[in-house]
Amino acid sequence: MLVFRRSRRAVGFVMRAARCAVLPALTCVSVAHAGPASASDPILQTEENDIATLPAIGPHVVFIEDPVYRHAKDGRVLIVDADQGRLLGMVQAAYNANFVAERATGAIHVAETTWAHGNRGKRYDLLAGYDPKALTVTTDIELPGRALVTPKKPNMALSANDSRIYIGDMSPTNGVHVLEAKTGKLLGTIDTPGCALVYPWGGTGFSSVCADGSLVNVDSADVAKPAVTHTPSFFAPDRDPVFEHSPEVAADGHVPFISFSGLVYDAALGGTPTIAAPWSIEQAAGMKPASDSRAPFEVTWRPGGWQLAALHRADNTLYVLMHKGTFWTHKDSGTEIWVFDLHAHKLLRRLHLARPSAMVGVTQDSKPLLFTTDDDGDLFIADAQTGQVKRTMKHLGDSLVFTVAGGE
Repeated sequence: MLVFRRSRRAVGFVMRAARCAVLPALTCVSVAHAGPASASDPILQTEENDIATLPAIGPHVVFIEDPVYRHAKDGRVLIVDADQGRLLGMVQAAYNANFVAERATGAIHVAETTWAHGNRGKRYDLLAGYDPKALTVTTDIELPGRALVTPKKPNMALSANDSRIYIGDMSPTNGVHVLEAKTGKLLGTIDTPGCALVYPWGGTGFSSVCADGSLVNVDSADVAKPAVTHTPSFFAPDRDPVFEHSPEVAADGHVPFISFSGLVYDAALGGTPTIAAPWSIEQAAGMKPASDSRAPFEVTWRPGGWQLAALHRADNTLYVLMHKGTFWTHKDSGTEIWVFDLHAHKLLRRLHLARPSAMVGVTQDSKPLLFTTDDDGDLFIADAQTGQVKRTMKHLGDSLVFTVAGGE
């Protein structure tokens, strides 16, 4: 992030010189010989430049993807100080990019796509790494491909120890590229036929959701010979699919998969995952369970949105965007956030939203902040306990889709 500081006097001198350059030579000569310099002539100042740097990435610094759908070439990752409600900086994230931020350092890695001639010519799928202080490019690697779809958190992931980056691909078949985070070196590609998305566990493992409602589980310690297992189907994809944006915890592989009807399948991922029997969000709130696709027109409270849920890991608290609608309204923005104790399957509180939001995020500290947005690209920063909005950043972006809080 290079910042130039130039005096107004110096700029004025340059502009006068430029105007003189387009006048007839005789006029310029007569000006040049008009007489000795007067005391009022400006004294030129030396141009200065420096590099602005960011503070250390704390728990209340949040990274937010704005794909700028109206002109996707200008997609970006915004870096926000949530305590001050201040934009600290941004990095490029073009054409439906995905990104991760290292938990220990805040270093950013962006998987994006460009074309040689703007919107045509040879396609380049790239992985760019950014220094967390100066936002300068540290690695710039060409990928063998990536899934060029709308930005989703589980299209790209970091291992629990920040050593590996996983990038989902669909060109031409489903697979996951495994890269070294420090250097961007491609370690290999692991095929996951019929399965997509990346939910990391441990230092070398990840799971993907399959079309039949099962999981494939991959230990990539030896990328050339990965250890692969499969689970039985645990949800019915034709009747009640699970949301791709179910939150995850890489350290222990914890993922509460949430279905369109509001069933929660608490999973502990690994080589041999365990998936608990589902429980109903609506039933935990004292209502009857919501219908699945077999009764699609029943209007009731349902989960929905893009980043529709967030997990506060220390106390195992789940925040879910909820709205009233029929079964196929799973992309509708939430008008409330329902907060659950995942251990007790208990509704703790309901937070009303002044503006419907398709995104909810939460910081991971002992005094968590809550993030929501609206159709105008505003960012609302609230107390996660009360839902009271503490700060509003008006039109922070065009289309804010998901967040990663510092250390998440």
